[in-house]
Amino acid sequence: MIVYGKNVFKETINSDKEIKTIYLSNNFDDKGILEDIANNNIRVIKMDKREMDRKFEGNHQGIVLEIEDFKYKSIKDTLDKNFVVMLDHLEDPHNLGAIIRTAESAGVDAIIIPNKRSVSITGTVMKVSAGALSNIDVVEVSNLANAIDTLKDNGFWVYSSCMDGEDYTKVKYDSKTCLIIGNEGAGVSKLVKDKSDFIIGIPMKGKVNSLNASVAAGILIYEVVKQKGE
Repeated sequence: MIVYGKNVFKETINSDKEIKTIYLSNNFDDKGILEDIANNNIRVIKMDKREMDRKFEGNHQGIVLEIEDFKYKSIKDTLDKNFVVMLDHLEDPHNLGAIIRTAESAGVDAIIIPNKRSVSITGTVMKVSAGALSNIDVVEVSNLANAIDTLKDNGFWVYSSCMDGEDYTKVKYDSKTCLIIGNEGAGVSKLVKDKSDFIIGIPMKGKVNSLNASVAAGILIYEVVKQKGE
């Protein structure tokens, strides 16, 4: 897995992830990072900045890491938790990274994503999450409907977000909670919605009738946390 950026390096060096190789631009001069690399005997490949720009997409800041693939948790790891967020086939890595960052900041226990037709944990997601991935579980499942059934069998109440749902502030979240955020375009799928206990929405008062997925997730997550008193 390829990840990049100074903050991602600092997150990774302080985690249990193995760094296989680091690519550095020839003029990279962050003394703290260079000391950490030397102290940990990490393999380094020096590159011309223009070559790095061609080889690696995004704002790499002159440092790119090749690390072990991200290790997902199992749905079983969430069954004794109190608050999980499920993402119904998100496609934008920036949305996923932003939601992970917000969820970790708010104290969400885990993020659940499908393993097909959905963005997964990538270098972009890790960079946008700004270190949050080291402190929150991410669960990958083959079937969201089955995952919902498992959660409900273990005491969770399931809330799907939808534009025409009930005002999210008028719903109670005082039990084990699974909050579902839908795809950027299609929203929550019909099957997932049908399996939910509640359909909630954020009232729109302007001319724009929808919010970015990560913004909506942040609003809903903090309402749940506020009501739970966490």
